[in-house]
Amino acid sequence: MERILPQLLVGQNGLEIDSAQQWEELRRPELLELFAEHVYGRQPLQRPETMTFTAASQAGCLDGKAIRKSIHIDFSGENGGQGRIRLTLYVPADAAAGKKRYPAFLLFDHGRLSAVPEGDSPSSPFWPVEQILASGYAATMIAAEDIDPDEHDGFRNGVHGIFDPQDRPRAADAWGTIAAWAWGLSRAMDYLETDPDVDPARIAVIGHSRGGKTALWAGALDERIAMVVSNESGCTGAAVSRGKAGERVHQINKAFPHWFSENYKRYNHKEDELPVDQHLLLALIAPRLLYVSSAAEDEWADPVSEYLSLQLAEPVYRLFGADGVAAEPFPQLDSPLHTERCGYHVRAGQHDLTKVDWMYILGFANGRL
Repeated sequence: MERILPQLLVGQNGLEIDSAQQWEELRRPELLELFAEHVYGRQPLQRPETMTFTAASQAGCLDGKAIRKSIHIDFSGENGGQGRIRLTLYVPADAAAGKKRYPAFLLFDHGRLSAVPEGDSPSSPFWPVEQILASGYAATMIAAEDIDPDEHDGFRNGVHGIFDPQDRPRAADAWGTIAAWAWGLSRAMDYLETDPDVDPARIAVIGHSRGGKTALWAGALDERIAMVVSNESGCTGAAVSRGKAGERVHQINKAFPHWFSENYKRYNHKEDELPVDQHLLLALIAPRLLYVSSAAEDEWADPVSEYLSLQLAEPVYRLFGADGVAAEPFPQLDSPLHTERCGYHVRAGQHDLTKVDWMYILGFANGRL
């Protein structure tokens, strides 16, 4: 069945977009507006005026090869609530001597790491700190529960309770939990811009599954992010919604009614009526680095639709003089595909973020980020 998708380079007024300037000034803002209104919801604020950074601890680790920092990002809202995002950062030990500012991978964790890692052995396949450091990067992480717990309580907990207006009904385009988590990633970026051991112009945001959806929306909104990595983000992440196999819009809205705006529920069983689709979201990352990864047995996410979305985003990269992957067929298992600004792999196995995924992702970043 042919998928009839919203046109990428035609504005709502019918104007054809044929230059990077037109994209930046006309098409990109209207797509951000459409995604905010119909899918993710609108963030009510950016950086809070009350936000502060506190170094909670700093110590050597990994047999002296690295330094671990714990940072508290604190803020408060007009409703009287207070919030804290705990950021964990590992940098190679020579950073402390001022020898180098490192590019960094910022992981959005959604409960896979039960607590901020302590001690001398922080690595796991999901967050292989030693592997990241050995590749020449800093490794940093924030956790979903610090921003907005992943439960539907009527938007009273987390940053919704701190910042949402309390004197009127919730708007149909108010931010859902994915948008709140994306907001938290931007607050982490606010801190990382100030850290003397991190190069703020070379930060990659990475997320798995719901974290991949979060990384993509954060990367679309926050152009300080130099590279976005979506690992098996599937429905309302990297995968095109129209004609998608596996999870569909009505299923994700039923299972996770708090993730998106109330408006998004209008498109249950009606993806063809959406004014956007996910290839438009991926295009919003251009001309920055974009990496999409899939797992062969993850039919719920639908690797074919994830790859198709990346292919369909290429025309915007071409506006900026860079090739995407449109000309390349769906790759073989464990055969990463890299172009100048975009990358993709589908590995053997199931829904997870593994050391194999990290190996391919780091291989793409090397020499680019």
